[in-house]
Amino acid sequence: MAGLKFRVLLDSIENTEVFRDILINEDMNFEQFYNIIIDTFGLSKDQMASFFVSNEEWDRGEEISLLDMSFESSFDESEAPQEMSKILIKERIEDLNQRFILIHDFLSMWVFLVELSEIIPNDVKEHEILLSIGEIPEDLKKTGPNRDNFNFEGEMNSDDDPFDLNGYDDFDDYDDEFYDDFNDYDL
Repeated sequence: MAGLKFRVLLDSIENTEVFRDILINEDMNFEQFYNIIIDTFGLSKDQMASFFVSNEEWDRGEEISLLDMSFESSFDESEAPQEMSKILIKERIEDLNQRFILIHDFLSMWVFLVELSEIIPNDVKEHEILLSIGEIPEDLKKTGPNRDNFNFEGEMNSDDDPFDLNGYDDFDDYDDEFYDDFNDYDL
């Protein structure tokens, strides 16, 4: 079975590069690949996650979810994301530079940009980490990449408060003739 070489880059606001080049078997499913990625970056597996098939501009396309989401009433059976364990990676590869976006832990929003860089014709039995550049700091692993503006009491650490409503007056500023009088309706 041929191998697929992927570069997996942690998308971060930090100015450090953190990525892995990972070689996998072409018959691996998305869940197996997800577990390898999470292990390689040292994150916990106790969170929700989804892959998204992507294009050259890194737009999110089809969602491939870690868990079965078909029970959601908002999804039509045909629109529900498919499970990672049920789809082989090679089934979603359209060209040599195929891209995927992996989002791990929807509260912390760990985002990984995954790009196929090479198809190896040789027989690949086990996955292999070919290159490992950079490490996620241990304190960031605990808080996540997008939680650094909040402390654990839920208060903002910065001076910008998105909930500050100063400057907003009550509805007296609006033109009264824009609204109908409720008494005009025969109810």
